[in-house]
Amino acid sequence: MKPLNKNNLSHGLKSRHVTMLSIAGVIGAGLFVGSGRAIAEAGPAAILAYLLAGALVVIVMRMLAEMAVASPDTGSFSTYADQAIGKWAGYTIGWLYWWFWVLVIPIEANIAATIINTWVPQLDIWVLSLAITLLLTVTNLFSVKNYGEFEFWLALVKVIAITCFIILGACAILGLLPNTGVSGVSRLWDNGGFMPNGFGAVLSAMLITMFSFLGAEVVTIAAAESDAAGKQISKATNSVIWRISLFYILSIFIVVALVPWTDPRLAADGSYVTVLEVLGVPHAKALIDVVVLTSVTSCLNSSLYTASRMLYSLSSRGDAPAAARITSRAGTPVVAVLLSTAAAFATVVANYLVPSQVFGFLMASSGAIALLVYLVIAVSQLRMRKRMVAEGKAIEYRMWLFPWLTWGVIAFIAGVLLLMLLRPDHRVEVTATALLSVLIVCSGLLVTRRRARSEQSAAGLSVAKH
Repeated sequence: MKPLNKNNLSHGLKSRHVTMLSIAGVIGAGLFVGSGRAIAEAGPAAILAYLLAGALVVIVMRMLAEMAVASPDTGSFSTYADQAIGKWAGYTIGWLYWWFWVLVIPIEANIAATIINTWVPQLDIWVLSLAITLLLTVTNLFSVKNYGEFEFWLALVKVIAITCFIILGACAILGLLPNTGVSGVSRLWDNGGFMPNGFGAVLSAMLITMFSFLGAEVVTIAAAESDAAGKQISKATNSVIWRISLFYILSIFIVVALVPWTDPRLAADGSYVTVLEVLGVPHAKALIDVVVLTSVTSCLNSSLYTASRMLYSLSSRGDAPAAARITSRAGTPVVAVLLSTAAAFATVVANYLVPSQVFGFLMASSGAIALLVYLVIAVSQLRMRKRMVAEGKAIEYRMWLFPWLTWGVIAFIAGVLLLMLLRPDHRVEVTATALLSVLIVCSGLLVTRRRARSEQSAAGLSVAKH
């Protein structure tokens, strides 16, 4: 193995891999299961929550794509924050993002293991969780092509499942399914109205839905390991709108049109299972369990990939241990993969060794990271556009309505963070994320200061020799 710089990662991802990665990035278990919680909280108006969150993601992805097309980099928004805002910003958001995905790894592995345990109860959940994580770690160690191929087929299963669900739901709404007892869209208003709990509940549901979308930005990280990265990024970004419209908005519309929002099964079993049971589909839970297992496996696979690439990028900039730059002959950052997996296992061990309140705080510390990532992307794009214009550089892929829409997103995210801080059910998340951010900023300043002293000492020795 040999250390490589950021330009020496493998370019093994093909066009179809990047396309499917961009689709997989916004389809997680949150759509199949978590969406039920949002509907139970906001009623049919949960559609508005998904529209608001989806619109934010579309705009943020447009900003990120403008920067990524101009300068593809596996560090993505962390690298751009480093360049546009300052070393401390790139360092902080890079480590926060890495921490988010490290926490996702054991969570997703546990969900997958729990599903398999219902089929094979003889095997303990912790054994299954360990086996799944080790298997996907191996797929990430060989080459990025293996990762892309594995993720391609996992994403394809999710796309087929959602497409079938939408077709089945549309047939039910149109009254084409006999003996179901449901048709039309009267469920949208016949249980207390379209917005039964007011607009405040919609905003609260939006906080639930917003984190379902985190992952769309992974395509700008992955595209750096493909040929014609700029073309792949712009193509994937252009498709974000129809992907969110089709997979999320249309799916949620079908759910609230066919199932009363007061149905307790929505929060308990998930929206997809509830719809299939209402339509009388046999073995509905088993079918969705297979889809959810595929989804969480895909998410776990992506989590390992994303965490390792962000750690590799941080190392390339001197913000993480130098060993994380070591790659295999296939151009895979093997040490970064292993370090990310080890950190994920450490959080599992911490769950058993430390008090539950401590582990709960660690989990809550990732609660507002999605919003901080979006905020950093917006501020970085605002500054980088001005810099590119001042330097006379051509901008191939442009953000809409600049700078007004960018400023609007910054104000909107600041407002959502304030809303989270004021709401008791989200206050801990903001506080924990803020404390973690302060700790990382302080460590970043310390590392920068030590590096500066080291460089000064080296310069002094060089002058003394001459």
